Amino acid sequence: MNIAEKIIKAHLVSGEMEAGSEIGLRVDQTLTQDATGTMAWLQFEALGRDSVQTELSVSYVDHNTLQMGFRNPDDHQFLRMVAGRYGAVFSPAGTGICHQLHLENFAKPGKILIGSDSHTPTAGGIGCLSMGAGGLSVALAMAGETYNIPMPQIVEVRLSGALQGFAQAKDIILELLRRLGTQGGVGKIFEYTGEGVASLSVPERATITNMGAELGATASIFPSDNRTKEFLSKMGREEDWVFLAPDTNASYDDCVEINLTDLVPLAARPHMPDNVVPVSELAGLKVDQVAMGSCTNSSYADLKQVADIMKGKFVSAHTDTCMACGSKQVLTMLMENGDMAGLLDSGVRLLECACGPCIGMGSSPKSTGVSVRTFNRNFEGRSGTKDAQVYLVSPVTAAYCAINGEFTDPKTWGTAPEKPEFPEHIPSIRHHFRYPLEDEAERRKIEVVRGPNIVALESFEPLREELAGEVVLKVGDGITTDHIMPAGAEITALRSNIPAISEYVFSRVDEGFGQRAKSVRDSGKCGFLVAGKNYGQGSSREHAALAPRHLGIRAVMALSFARIHRANLINFGILPLIFEDEKDYERLTLGAKILAKPMVLENNNRFAVEVEGLGKIYFKHDLSKQEFQLVRAGGLLNFVKNR
Repeated sequence: MNIAEKIIKAHLVSGEMEAGSEIGLRVDQTLTQDATGTMAWLQFEALGRDSVQTELSVSYVDHNTLQMGFRNPDDHQFLRMVAGRYGAVFSPAGTGICHQLHLENFAKPGKILIGSDSHTPTAGGIGCLSMGAGGLSVALAMAGETYNIPMPQIVEVRLSGALQGFAQAKDIILELLRRLGTQGGVGKIFEYTGEGVASLSVPERATITNMGAELGATASIFPSDNRTKEFLSKMGREEDWVFLAPDTNASYDDCVEINLTDLVPLAARPHMPDNVVPVSELAGLKVDQVAMGSCTNSSYADLKQVADIMKGKFVSAHTDTCMACGSKQVLTMLMENGDMAGLLDSGVRLLECACGPCIGMGSSPKSTGVSVRTFNRNFEGRSGTKDAQVYLVSPVTAAYCAINGEFTDPKTWGTAPEKPEFPEHIPSIRHHFRYPLEDEAERRKIEVVRGPNIVALESFEPLREELAGEVVLKVGDGITTDHIMPAGAEITALRSNIPAISEYVFSRVDEGFGQRAKSVRDSGKCGFLVAGKNYGQGSSREHAALAPRHLGIRAVMALSFARIHRANLINFGILPLIFEDEKDYERLTLGAKILAKPMVLENNNRFAVEVEGLGKIYFKHDLSKQEFQLVRAGGLLNFVKNR
């Protein structure tokens, strides 16, 4: 067996381990973050459990740390109190980014972790099978329910050789994105093997597994070997190490080979992570901003290399340069060895240990500006500046862009920096976490306070026998959850208030959408969305399904769906339908009147919809019987409560 199969088999509660067959998995750990966590915890409360049922659940505050007005502080208070009440660990604002913190402090080889953030697979760098999911799925896992997914295909990524010169771990995943694209990992787990694996540290591996999310992958995983043991030992967690490797005769569904020796510094151009070219091809392009950090590249090793490159140098006068450490542990190490003082002296702006610019939470680039970032996504408008041109690169490439004020050919960079080792003294920051009381009776005495922006969950009706309505929006390929439910300080502050946040659904795509959808909903009819390929890629934010459901959307008709968003649609009772003939996508227009009778979907994966003036248009679906029952009940929460 391969590693992924071994972990799945050890956690299998229901189903068969055959690709595409639905399986139910026992979950060991969960994580939530504040942009999704408030809603996830409200959903957990609605289930009526007295405490979390996992080995470990952690509630992180790292996304919306700007405390402008009462909304964010109120939510942070709620998250702290609800974690204490139900037995979860709480990580306050400023402690760090959830994935970096979880890697350093909690993730364990051989365990299954799910999180309400699409980059939860970061922990695969330590041999933990970790998957991003919608907040409701995480809430159910915290309540002891299984996590149900189609059994993924397991793809071997065989690494040979070793990185040379200025090539970095970021360039490995950018190369994979260049080859496979943002849909190349849908329904798959990427398992890394080969002689090249031993040359990569755990932080380097975590960079690669983190951006596996951009491939659309269910998860990415590395073996747990001596490099893993070394990392856990440095973190004071050697007892968490177990050896984990594929059997010598392990088989895989597919194989991709990458010779690390051949890689050069790469960059993803606007506006997709798979729009990848060698950095040398961008030489001469002026850079207005450099932003370093995010859950992809904010480890000590990443930022230590930046400090070594920038030592005694200064950022270009026209290049605004900022940095956020992934955790207080990383920040403290850079402070103790003097590197942070050097970085500040070079002109780098230090930001809070949080997600920050990655989700448009401050440090947006100037209008039409070229922003070079060590992040994982460069979707249009995600930075907070709609017309910004965002490039994704490694920390080493970012450092040279900051110094030179433009992209330059790596051949001009001189001698490549050595891979940094951890310092002798590694400070623990575990005293910053708020651990729950062991006595459950004492925990029950904790009163959970809700601010005025925390609105009770809406109850959705079951699926109707007949869905009559109209198409209220038609969009093209590659629609991300940032397009559907924009981020940024103003909007994300409303994440615990669905009626309020629903006002912004598709607001940056079509300003008239919200009013059209509400008009159809208030008339007693249903809204339908029409979309192209890979609808819902990007962030796991379930608000991109929950808010449209509030607006009366009952089905999305698309050419294909991203994995997590498809699951979120089902979780909230929205039908994900796939065009049988791509030509019908062209025929179906805004305002088209539709009549659908969805109950036939239970026993037939081919489905005819009546369209006024066009006759029948055929759709297919890949809903399992269980998934159809969720939609029929009006969503996963209804289904579980009814059961």
